[in-house]
Amino acid sequence: MNDLDHEDWLRFEQLVLPHVDNAFNLARWLLRSRADAEDVAQEALLRVCRFFRGFQGGDARAWLLQIVGNTCYSWLEKNPPRGLMVEFDEELHPQPVATPESIAIADEGRERLSRALETLPPRFREVLVLRELEGCSDKEIAAITSIPVGTVMSSLSRAQRQLYSALANSPLKEAVRDV
Repeated sequence: MNDLDHEDWLRFEQLVLPHVDNAFNLARWLLRSRADAEDVAQEALLRVCRFFRGFQGGDARAWLLQIVGNTCYSWLEKNPPRGLMVEFDEELHPQPVATPESIAIADEGRERLSRALETLPPRFREVLVLRELEGCSDKEIAAITSIPVGTVMSSLSRAQRQLYSALANSPLKEAVRDV
């Protein structure tokens, strides 16, 4: 952070820091591990800081998320997944307090969704997370992922189909059928 003068640091704080949670969230879903996501998000933020003087304006959130995504994919190339890790952080996705029954149902649904998302390839997880959790438009997703808007749209469609299929074939549905 020593490379930034006072004015650049103020711009960095204003343009980048508000999106740190978004950066971690994307890394968390792509890497499936909180510890790895923290490390990779931190590395990405250091890269953003190092190259911030070259940032000529535009959508700082999209620029940050693009760097996070690229950093995640670089990390995944060096550290291939060793199977599915089903870890869901309740603090990242808090639910309103309700009845014990509705809490149990919601928890089961979140676990099911998390497991289903984990079965998707990283690119599909990325576009779904950017759309559904980060609220990005097709154009923003295209900028973040460096893929054409048409490819974003088809990737979203295929990712949604795979997610629905994974949810339809989940153990919960089979257990309900058996009752």
